[in-house]
Amino acid sequence: MKITKTSAPQVIGVGIDTARYGHRVTFLRDDRQPAAAPLTVREDQQGYQQLRQKLEELHRKYPEAELRTHIDAAGQYATNLQRFLQSLDLPLVVSLGEPKRNKDYHKALFPKRTTDATESHAMARFAVAEQPPAAADVPEACYLLREVASRLQAAIKDTTRATNRLHNLLARVFPELDMHVSNVSAGWLLALLNKYPTPQKLAAAPKSALKKLPYVNIEVAEKLQTAAASTIGTLAGDVAESLVTHQVEQLETCLASVKKLEKLLVPAYQSLPRSGHVQVDTIPGIGTMTAAVLVAKMISIERFATPEHLVGYFGIFPEENTSGVDRQGKPIPPGTMCMSAKGADLVRRYLWNAAKSAIQCNPAVRKLYARLRARGTRGDVALGHCMRKLLHQVYGVWASDQPYSEAASMPRQPETPVAAPFVPAASDVPASPTQTQAAAGHKRDNPQRKVVTAAKLNVERIVEPVKDSSAGGSIDYAYLREQITLEQVLSHLGYLDHLQGRGAQRYGPCPFHVAKRERSRSFSVNLKKHVFRCCDPTCHLQGNALDLWALAHRLPLYEAAIDLAETFHLQTQRTREEATRNPELAIR
Repeated sequence: MKITKTSAPQVIGVGIDTARYGHRVTFLRDDRQPAAAPLTVREDQQGYQQLRQKLEELHRKYPEAELRTHIDAAGQYATNLQRFLQSLDLPLVVSLGEPKRNKDYHKALFPKRTTDATESHAMARFAVAEQPPAAADVPEACYLLREVASRLQAAIKDTTRATNRLHNLLARVFPELDMHVSNVSAGWLLALLNKYPTPQKLAAAPKSALKKLPYVNIEVAEKLQTAAASTIGTLAGDVAESLVTHQVEQLETCLASVKKLEKLLVPAYQSLPRSGHVQVDTIPGIGTMTAAVLVAKMISIERFATPEHLVGYFGIFPEENTSGVDRQGKPIPPGTMCMSAKGADLVRRYLWNAAKSAIQCNPAVRKLYARLRARGTRGDVALGHCMRKLLHQVYGVWASDQPYSEAASMPRQPETPVAAPFVPAASDVPASPTQTQAAAGHKRDNPQRKVVTAAKLNVERIVEPVKDSSAGGSIDYAYLREQITLEQVLSHLGYLDHLQGRGAQRYGPCPFHVAKRERSRSFSVNLKKHVFRCCDPTCHLQGNALDLWALAHRLPLYEAAIDLAETFHLQTQRTREEATRNPELAIR
């Protein structure tokens, strides 16, 4: 019989099923055959050294093979193991599994068995077949912040559950209370329920005693007592009183736990090494607590290529939700949008409160909110857009390591640069020794990669105000923009071929300023929304297709509109029939 020599594996999958006291480890070659005998590793120093020795043996036996470790991080037991593996001096790629995806993968391979051995085998098979990317390498100083943030998120979830349980209980004890109180976890209401847990006791309470409670005046006291006197609640008596008192105590304990963890979060955030993250709380509306939560979840700005990636990571975008009925029992109309349920609840909670503050003190957010409300946008939807705006500002100040600037964050009238063809990437332009230097904005203690500035481009900026003119007749700017796409304008100007990316989002070097680093991607366009923006703090040009045309040709907006219409044979005024048929102007 002829014996076929097996080639050396290029990848070895190491699957680890984690548990409280020990972990099951399986080793597979890229031909799905065992690379070594399975191993059970205890959660202690001896067990970790045993795993280290086994990995070193595999490396000596297969020196060309890459060790891909996939951890089933379904619980909290993977943190120590992950950090230990990432500290080893081996060709090791450590990835963390998603619990739902791990479970589905295991079920596909072993539909009738669920053991530590089969789960670790499934993880090893996943590592070999899928070769998932390495998990983010969290800096040492960030671990404490993330741990406190994780505990805070759990405490907030406990508070939400306790609030829902109290609300559920009051629906049978005092259902009318919900008509007069929007938040059952408010401090004044908890103080009221502690003293008068049932509607019977509340109705019999003297008004002078109710007035001593915070935020309770004569008008509020009369409304509550009137509702309590005619309650339809079916749960009453001593048992109902004990249940309400017990639930209020639980909620107060959860709220106290949240406050205590918030106090721990601030010093953990302030102890981080100096980097661009310190600029986040310079944004009006974002306080230290919100900044700490954002940094704990983001870890590093380099993880996000564009502001939209950051927005998507936290789920701050609308999704259609037309299921069910509203509070009046009416079907939710088609096209009704609500914020996505994806993303970290902790961030969304603090960012929501930050947005409510920002509409008062952040000029850019305030104007955005006012503009949306003027269009008839619902208040909560407008706040969602403000949250997105704040994330864009977070990305800008962190990436540039520059404090918040009102001028940079406000949409401004386009400035007119010198007309020039699109300049190729800086890598195509020879750089002099004086033009290659450390990039500004990368002042972190341990940058992930070396960055150098791009060679100086041959575009100079001449700032001229762009003004509208009424000479020569009026122009329906909105109608003009309806007839042209940003993609057509970019293609005509020769800019589109220099942008990277697929789909609607494209990015590349800005044609209107000198790039500070090689292969800059500060210029971002959205072909679906028909808008562009430069994220460089020295530029910050943004606008629509018409604004881009005005910038490229050094024309005021009115003259640019005339020139654009002549170039693409567009109409500058909507006909009467079209105005009647489509009264709402498209916004681009």
